[in-house]
Amino acid sequence: MISNGKPHLDTVRKKVVEISGRDEQEVMVAACPYRICPLGAHIDHQGGVVTAMTINYGVLLGFVPSNGSEVLLHSGQFEGAIRFRVDDLQKPIDKPENINWGSYAKGAVSALQNSGYDLRKGIIGYISGVKGLDSSGLSSSAAVGIAYLLALEHVNDLVISPVDNIQLDKYIENKYLGLENGILDPSAILLSRYGYLTFMDCKTASPSYVCFSELNKSQQPQGQLPFKILLAFSGLQHNLPKKRGYNTRVSECKEAARALLHASGCEDTPNILCNVDPVVYETQKCVLEENLSRRAEHYFFEMKRVTKGRDAWAHGNLQELGQLISESGRSSILNYECGSKEMIQLYEILLKAPGALGARFSGAGFRGCCLAIVESDRAEDAAAYVRAEYEKAQPELVSRIPADRRVLVCEPGDSARVILPDPHLSS
Repeated sequence: MISNGKPHLDTVRKKVVEISGRDEQEVMVAACPYRICPLGAHIDHQGGVVTAMTINYGVLLGFVPSNGSEVLLHSGQFEGAIRFRVDDLQKPIDKPENINWGSYAKGAVSALQNSGYDLRKGIIGYISGVKGLDSSGLSSSAAVGIAYLLALEHVNDLVISPVDNIQLDKYIENKYLGLENGILDPSAILLSRYGYLTFMDCKTASPSYVCFSELNKSQQPQGQLPFKILLAFSGLQHNLPKKRGYNTRVSECKEAARALLHASGCEDTPNILCNVDPVVYETQKCVLEENLSRRAEHYFFEMKRVTKGRDAWAHGNLQELGQLISESGRSSILNYECGSKEMIQLYEILLKAPGALGARFSGAGFRGCCLAIVESDRAEDAAAYVRAEYEKAQPELVSRIPADRRVLVCEPGDSARVILPDPHLSS
């Protein structure tokens, strides 16, 4: 469950009451957690297998149904109000600079419209993320899109499965906003379970779940898991639709797939790396240009790390899992070639933190934050170490980050859901 804090949840409800004039007992909240990807970096858009879990921070969208088709939204992070109608035709964004904080709500309406769903009711809502965690590589954009989908579906009595909502959110990002991402983010947000690592086959869109230490019954945790998640923020923020580095890497992966498939006589096969047999890669990789060779190497070795990571997680072997996560981070730098100087500094600081088991970039890796898996009883020491060392390395960037958001100690989370009104709330 998202634990931005009960005061935060209460604030969201009260804001909706102020905006709508309705009773607090009528306010529902779409709670959509942020996610991390321990293994499977940058391979979801190539149909690879990725791992994911959510954390106990995320987006809260308080809402009530409007009296008609109007949508009225306010934000905890942005000024002004967004107004439109669910029966308006929502055309895709034509230029990245035209994206604003209301675009995700309009994109959710567009996704539902284009899938044939009948929208008659709008929402009056107040959306709030966690200050400092937006645009940090934690799938905040997917969390926002899913929050709007869940709210609109709820007030229009639409019953839509998590798997279908994954595709609806993909429509928001790909078709409406113009970002070439895969299904990792919405899959993690909609399908995660506490205590499990989600494995998503992005070629077949089929998830599987592995309980921590399920193959080592003597070490199965009772209650809390024996690790924490450290999130360390670089002070560099990004907006993916406006950053072309991400789309360039996707295109390079597709070009590598095209070259390998052509060399093996499979020219008519779709050009994504999951369609290239690993044996073909080994025998034909010599045909690839240098940069395409690095992209393909990252894909195929990351797939191997995911397989090994599944086994390590199932046996409760955090040391091996952490080593694989760190190797993934290193490959992201050397082979996928993402990460600025500052992000690489932060990654290397995390590797040296007390109790750190493994670290890597979060999200696309061009800006945002890095994550680490750390021993539970050393998490606070690790956080203090990272705060001090990164401030020495990048004092100006650190000054831009709220003091209480520079390094966060997080718990694994659960899936997105709509929280119904609390029957104990008074009018």
